[in-house]
Amino acid sequence: MFGKRDGLKARQQVVVAPVPPVGHLAVIAQQVEPVISEEKHKPVKERPAAYYTLKKEIFGALLEAIDVTQLSLMEVQEARQEIRSIAGDILAAKKAVISAAAQDEIVEDICNDVLGYGPLEPLLARDDIADIMVNGSDPIYIEVGGKMIQTDIRFRDNTHLLNVCQRIVSQVGRRVDESSPMCDARLPDGSRVNVIVPPLALNGPTLTIRRFKKDKLRLDQLVQFGAITPEGAELLKIIGRVRCNVLISGGTGSGKTTLLNCLTGYVDPEERIITCEDSAELQLQQPHVVRLETRPPNIEGIGEITMRQLVKNCLRMRPERIIVGEVRGPEAFDLLQAMNTGHDGSMGTLHANTPREALSRLESMITMGGFTLPSKTIREMAVSSIDIIIQAARLRDGSRRITHITEVIGLEGEVPILQDLFVYEISGEDRKGNIIGRHRSTGIIRPALWDRARYYGEEKRLTAALEAAQDL
Repeated sequence: MFGKRDGLKARQQVVVAPVPPVGHLAVIAQQVEPVISEEKHKPVKERPAAYYTLKKEIFGALLEAIDVTQLSLMEVQEARQEIRSIAGDILAAKKAVISAAAQDEIVEDICNDVLGYGPLEPLLARDDIADIMVNGSDPIYIEVGGKMIQTDIRFRDNTHLLNVCQRIVSQVGRRVDESSPMCDARLPDGSRVNVIVPPLALNGPTLTIRRFKKDKLRLDQLVQFGAITPEGAELLKIIGRVRCNVLISGGTGSGKTTLLNCLTGYVDPEERIITCEDSAELQLQQPHVVRLETRPPNIEGIGEITMRQLVKNCLRMRPERIIVGEVRGPEAFDLLQAMNTGHDGSMGTLHANTPREALSRLESMITMGGFTLPSKTIREMAVSSIDIIIQAARLRDGSRRITHITEVIGLEGEVPILQDLFVYEISGEDRKGNIIGRHRSTGIIRPALWDRARYYGEEKRLTAALEAAQDL
């Protein structure tokens, strides 16, 4: 890095290298001015080619003037200040006359490219965005409040986007290139990332980021959002406390992970919890948590650690509860085995549209995993292992609701017997297209989990919650 005295001299020596004529830069600067936004982090209008031309010239000179590896050793704010200072000297040396606002916009973009995630930085700074979707270098899409919105933010080109993708996945020891074109990763804040690049992605690298709120949600907040009633939330709290084996079912973006995080908030702090995930995203609120994560194969195609291996291994780690972030394969068999052999209170999520469909999917996963068990045997294992299925849904207006709290009673012949305790009924929609509906109790006062609740001293609360729900 530069010393305080000779820094400017060193910067100017680099900048004096062949540069475009002053008149050329002045024209570029004038073309850049109209696109600068007045509000911080507000998506600007589509930037003209002149913006990227000026930014590229400054960026090239900047890379010659500084040692990027040294920047990584500095505090983020200190590194940003150093970049701003050097970029200001470069602009002065090139005599590019632009306003302070325009200069700040360009320098901020360069700081994000060098130290962060480029154009994604202002989006990642917002807490109201649920998903960020980048389809090549085209404008970026985001989901806010359940609605898909096209922003005016874009990457310079596919190479720029690929560099950011590689920076993201390298942080968790993974890679993405032509030989390994798909990758799951996560950001430091816990956001889940999926990257797929050419030749599989035909329009350029495709990046999808699932965001999670910085503040850990609790069931009380889900009540405020209308996802469940207070009586339903009380029932869920009891389910978490009395160590029911829970399967959370729902479609993509329905809030399964958020609900799983909320349920774990009512686990006894003294219990040892072990989580198994493809990409670590759970934000458990307990002190005694062991987090395990799968690993993809290396460049030689070896070294892969699958979800099933993790679940089998965690059984040797003296778990009291096992939580599988998402059940999607033969690990379903091992999770059911764990639930059925003394690990009460275990939980998992899977993709399904109804509680009954969730059981069918479990059976399909086990069958496709190569287990040669009769269907009835698998169903008997499932109904004896799972106590509660909670169904989450993302409705057509973008809102998320808990639509079913369902008990798994047993098997009649070869058909699983399910018993709904709470359901969400849709009655219509208002003029703005928002869904109108209500949660209601099905009238069952003494459910199958009552004996378990009595064992843990929660029977009075359970009865009170179900009786209160009758009056809704």
